[in-house]
Amino acid sequence: MRIAILDDYQDAVSNLACFARLTGHDVRVFHDTPGDPQVVAQRLQGCDAVVLIRERTRFNAALIALLPGSLRLISLTGPLSGQVDLQAAHARGITVCAGRGSGQSTPELTWALVMAGTRHVPLEDRRMRAGRWQTTIGRVLAGRTLGILGYGRIGSKVAAYGRAFGMPVLVWGREGSIERARTDGHEIAADQADLFARSDVLSLHLSFNAGTRGAVRTSDLARMKPDALLVNTARAGIIEPGALLAALRAGRPGFAALDVFDTEPLPADDPLLAMDNVICTPHLGYVSRDGYEVLFGDAFDNLLAYAAGRPTGVLSAPQA
Repeated sequence: MRIAILDDYQDAVSNLACFARLTGHDVRVFHDTPGDPQVVAQRLQGCDAVVLIRERTRFNAALIALLPGSLRLISLTGPLSGQVDLQAAHARGITVCAGRGSGQSTPELTWALVMAGTRHVPLEDRRMRAGRWQTTIGRVLAGRTLGILGYGRIGSKVAAYGRAFGMPVLVWGREGSIERARTDGHEIAADQADLFARSDVLSLHLSFNAGTRGAVRTSDLARMKPDALLVNTARAGIIEPGALLAALRAGRPGFAALDVFDTEPLPADDPLLAMDNVICTPHLGYVSRDGYEVLFGDAFDNLLAYAAGRPTGVLSAPQA
């Protein structure tokens, strides 16, 4: 197969152990993200398959319409998260395969942000380099309420970290999330409003789809404590557009730690970057060598299974 791997701007893929699985195939790796759909389509000329690195390039209907007729497979690193228009892909006869998430990488990054946010680590680092000393007063986590919105594979791990730090855990989400959290011995919030009102640290772990887009509303954020920390390592789109910036300016919540943004890469003039009460990291949740081995390993296995006539991880197109 002739395979293209897009958006490897870290030049990481060829250094992974799992890359050896593609030996014998014609592999082209591109180390930038052009943004222009015409350029993307041109790069895929003559290719049978393409590997996408999360949402770095989104294959919407407009881009899919430009794809060459030779392309028959889109293999995702990790699960589907809105980066491919399945209906448009299937209409062009293109199979889309997905893999697992990165498992441990995102929960650990989430907890790093919780710790950094409660002790103001990035801000104190910047100020110390500028000659200032002990400018903030942090808080301990023990005894404070950790809120979890979405108790799935990642949310449950973050909850376990909170419990290890002596935090009572409060959970809200879909029925399945609630039942799993109750089984694990966590308190269930009365509703989403109750979760936002009572949490000292609130971590968002909803999957991003049409049903969760804008699920966190302005009214939810307004209920948060003025000294609460909101952490989002899920997707920016689960928060109502513009709501978080307005809420931070209004002082509820008092702090945020964010790994995901509506526009990525985040523009250098984005107002979030100028706020001392906000920590921003460049979508690092899945970016670890261990996580990459899982993500790309699955994507490559799906490629090989497709080439062998036994496709795995195939996603169904939505019903029209």
